[in-house]
Amino acid sequence: MSMQLESPAFASNGAIPSVHTCDGHDVSPALAWSGVPANARSLVLIVDDPDAPDPAAPQRTWVHWLLYNLPVAAPGLPEGVQAAQLPAGTRAGRNDWQRPGYGGPCPPIGRHRYFHKLYALDVELPDLHQPDKAALLKAMDGHVLAQAELIGTYQRPAR
Repeated sequence: MSMQLESPAFASNGAIPSVHTCDGHDVSPALAWSGVPANARSLVLIVDDPDAPDPAAPQRTWVHWLLYNLPVAAPGLPEGVQAAQLPAGTRAGRNDWQRPGYGGPCPPIGRHRYFHKLYALDVELPDLHQPDKAALLKAMDGHVLAQAELIGTYQRPAR
């Protein structure tokens, strides 16, 4: 069985509800996963947007959320999870707003895609002191056993 990642908030390639964006309450969507390999020791969650700033001419990937050392026994995350509510041992990285935690979709133009990527690792990572995405990927290198992906989309309402 392959690893799966899903959300009750939106279907794969479906629209992310505004409650999870800067136009709503900017709370993280609930996420659930299954099929984690038996030999996995930790999980990593990376949420990013490869369409920034404009999907017609993307210039960079904007990082919205980084979590690592999620316990393999955790079945997912509840909606609006705060740092104090994360499963024991979970650590946060810095998003592109230079802060830990979730930052919801807030695209300046067009409909963007938001990739929710879950990785199963064969190790628990050391304390990386709120790494950015590049540092987290470097630490994960050579340790990924499986990956699951859930893509949601969002376009801000016309103002």
